[in-house]
Amino acid sequence: MPAEHLSVETRSVHAGRADLTALGVHVPPIDLSSTYPLPSVEEGGEAYDQMAGGGVRAEGQTAVYQRLWSPGVARFEEALADLEGGEHGVAFASGMAALSAVLLACVSAGTPHVVAVRPLYGGSDHLLAGGLLGTRVTWTDAAGVREAIEPDTGLVLVETPANPTLDLVDLRTVVAAAGQVPVMVDNTFATPILQRPLELGVTLVLHSVTKFLAGHGDVLAGAVVTSTEWAQRIRPVRAITGAVLHPLSAYLAHRGLQTLAVRVLAQQDTAQVVAHWLTQHPAVQRVHYPGLEGADPAGLVGTQMSGPGAVLAFDVGSYDGAAAVAEATELITHAVSLGGVDTLVQHPAALTHRPVTADARPGEGLLRLSIGLESSADLIADLDKALSNA
Repeated sequence: MPAEHLSVETRSVHAGRADLTALGVHVPPIDLSSTYPLPSVEEGGEAYDQMAGGGVRAEGQTAVYQRLWSPGVARFEEALADLEGGEHGVAFASGMAALSAVLLACVSAGTPHVVAVRPLYGGSDHLLAGGLLGTRVTWTDAAGVREAIEPDTGLVLVETPANPTLDLVDLRTVVAAAGQVPVMVDNTFATPILQRPLELGVTLVLHSVTKFLAGHGDVLAGAVVTSTEWAQRIRPVRAITGAVLHPLSAYLAHRGLQTLAVRVLAQQDTAQVVAHWLTQHPAVQRVHYPGLEGADPAGLVGTQMSGPGAVLAFDVGSYDGAAAVAEATELITHAVSLGGVDTLVQHPAALTHRPVTADARPGEGLLRLSIGLESSADLIADLDKALSNA
């Protein structure tokens, strides 16, 4: 059956595995080779030029060196591109390495200006604000994108749902406002199970694979899904900077995709229960979650997204209160990151968004909650005890 006729749930299980039967195996093999035999000096040089220049390895061609190509990484890239509906996936050692490659590609093309819609993940915000890679940034909201574009703008960067307040951005509106400028969307919170930005006209989709895609808190990885043209631009950056994903991490991330749909949908169901419960708790001043009544005035859940996701945030009014809650949970782990099978709570202003300028930093009383696969009743009991004690 052609892949385009299969659901995203089915493709998450089978993507990147089409040749396994011919290989005589049931799971993808792991190739840890750092270097590969060269048939001849000439063939090795030709292969190097092709892959270092941004192309893909041809069938039967030597891979030369792991920094240029690795079969397990290529499998994961193929699988993620399938799920996002893109031409190519390009995997990196982390989400920040993936973003850095795109920014460096913009700088090298003479288009170093970035229009960025806040809020963003704190690391992304800090990288842009500091100008470390030679970019300069104009911060705006979705309504200000068109006005913010300049002659040397190379990228519009958006995150939706946004980290950590779960703000939603209308991607069709942003794409229209950006015109010929490529739009990159951080799709980490939604995953391709809930949102497929390329179908809305977006050019590049960014993932911290560490989170939901890998899904078990044991992988550090990033990826960009995009067009052939952009893949050819960022592969050489990955090769020369050494930001390639390790084959074992690629194997684990690819394995994580098999359960992505069932995890995300189950976690989303629990998140909706927990979010509604938090709105009723006297110690909670506000809950940020797209699935709550009135939280999505543009109606993007159900149109742009198929569901509100499995991450939420809630405000208890003060730093001391938030710290006390985070430190009082027992079942819920107090840790940064998100998207794993266990529930995590963290204080964005003090941790993931600590480098963000004060005017854009999340509130001191805000806690972010990434819902795992535990029972909603057990999570609520743990939160109730932590909130009451705090």
